[in-house]
Amino acid sequence: MSHASRTAPSGTPRWRILGPGLVVAATGVGAADLVATLIAGSKYGYALLWAVVIGCALKVVLVEGAGRYSLATGETIFQGWRRLGIWTTIYFGPYIVIWGFIYGAAAMAGTGLSLAALFSFASVKFWGILSGLIGLAIVWAGRYGLFEKFLAVLVGIMFVTMVAAALVTLPNLPDLLKGLVPTIPEGSLVNILSVAGGVGGTITLAAYGYWLREKGWHTPQFMRVMRIDNTTAYVVTGIFVIATLIVGAELLYSANIAIGTGDKGMLDLSNVLADRYGNWFGKLFLIGFWAAAMSSLVGVWNGVSLMFADFVGTLRGRADEPEAKSGGIWYRSYILWLTFPPMLWLLLADEPAWLILIYGVLGAFFMPFLAVTLLWLLNTSHTPAEWRNKWVSNIGLIVCALLFAWLAFDQVRTSITDLFG
Repeated sequence: MSHASRTAPSGTPRWRILGPGLVVAATGVGAADLVATLIAGSKYGYALLWAVVIGCALKVVLVEGAGRYSLATGETIFQGWRRLGIWTTIYFGPYIVIWGFIYGAAAMAGTGLSLAALFSFASVKFWGILSGLIGLAIVWAGRYGLFEKFLAVLVGIMFVTMVAAALVTLPNLPDLLKGLVPTIPEGSLVNILSVAGGVGGTITLAAYGYWLREKGWHTPQFMRVMRIDNTTAYVVTGIFVIATLIVGAELLYSANIAIGTGDKGMLDLSNVLADRYGNWFGKLFLIGFWAAAMSSLVGVWNGVSLMFADFVGTLRGRADEPEAKSGGIWYRSYILWLTFPPMLWLLLADEPAWLILIYGVLGAFFMPFLAVTLLWLLNTSHTPAEWRNKWVSNIGLIVCALLFAWLAFDQVRTSITDLFG
């Protein structure tokens, strides 16, 4: 088989074959991840830069594993999980339902927060609900080409605004390079884990195989281009997150400025930028904040809906029928679930503590669940021998499993502490 046939159709420009990797990386980088990186920079300067690099490398391993399984077997990741036993369905079923409800409200609140700061004539809830409806409209028909182009525009906005913010702070290059040498400042372990684990990591990592299928890549002949796509996407993501760390190190660490956690931290940073470089720059950054939040919203509205459709279709024994695919009844049902019930929750602002606890516990275990199941699938007869793991992939997945297991423990501890004080 020729090199061209293993990568892309003959005559296709290389930039046009990229897409699903950028989608999964952009969807996974939300405001909370950016704030965790900003806080790490504000506390330790460039000392944790190495953790950002490792975090990107680990996500390359995870996403490549999910994509390789799908291309090598022709199966979706959920179909692979089903091969491992009923326990995977017992975990994943409640998780995707509860996660979708709570994430829908959080995603709309995040987009609403940035837009309300830009356009104060309407409330956070109004802008959040409008963003949810826009997301629904973009993905409803299941047209992957439109969805990918929209995400590409948002990624461009995110990249330009954050890199611009990093450049205006005039980064200290010698200190930046020193940050590539692994060090563990006192009290920094939680920040290291948050930075390494939060670089584009959510349930949407598992959606990569579904986006490959939507792109038209569904056989082993696309293995090479999948790897190029995935690596390129996380290089772009790495630059973006490093720019975030630079802003935290140069703007916040040097001036000893603290910011809030969660989405509020992004608003705090926009105010600092406005005070330092002018109101226009603060607004420009808010546009980037909105793009980061909106890319996560639209990515989930599409990718996780594809996963839910496959989940229901596989359980019904009809995974190959149109109703279980993009644009089908189960795909659209989950989009509605992501959009309208969370709107009511957003409007009522009533957060049941028990639901938050379940969400935190189930969500904490997803990334170690993904790493462990990929280790199982990619080292056994579930995957053709040619495409099974080599030692590098196994080491990477084992590190992922251990890292995310620790983060899961910390998340569960935090959720229980928040609930019971």
